[in-house]
Amino acid sequence: MSAQDKLQELGITLAAPATPAAAYVMYVQTGNLVFISGHIAKKPDGTPWVGQLGKNIALEEGQAAARSVAIDLMGTLKEACGGDLGRVKRIVKVMSLVNSTPDFTDQHLVTNGASELLGEVFGDAGKHARSAFGVAQLPRGTCVEIEMIVEVA
Repeated sequence: MSAQDKLQELGITLAAPATPAAAYVMYVQTGNLVFISGHIAKKPDGTPWVGQLGKNIALEEGQAAARSVAIDLMGTLKEACGGDLGRVKRIVKVMSLVNSTPDFTDQHLVTNGASELLGEVFGDAGKHARSAFGVAQLPRGTCVEIEMIVEVA
């Protein structure tokens, strides 16, 4: 099953990338690698998903926020691939920043919300290397920010 077919099966519609909020671009391609800038978590209504894990956001909500970031990342990836997700050879690396209290230690589990969806959509090509960090704050007070590196054909 193609990535696009899997997205349809899951009821996921990818949006066009957002406009950068500062002095950067949403993605850069060099050779066969696409580097996608960090995307922040947004609620279904498009507003920033604000909060801090270990304080006012539970693990399950953090996972849902990370999943929402993965959907936005795939929208940017689709644009980078000229509209054809079939060009994706491999999700190479995911880096996740989780707005969390000093005693919260489940950043890796929060990030599973994104990683599991990428695996579901891209199959073996969605299996990736990953880093997950706890940070004191993120832009707009969001709970999760994720960036991604992808190999394309």
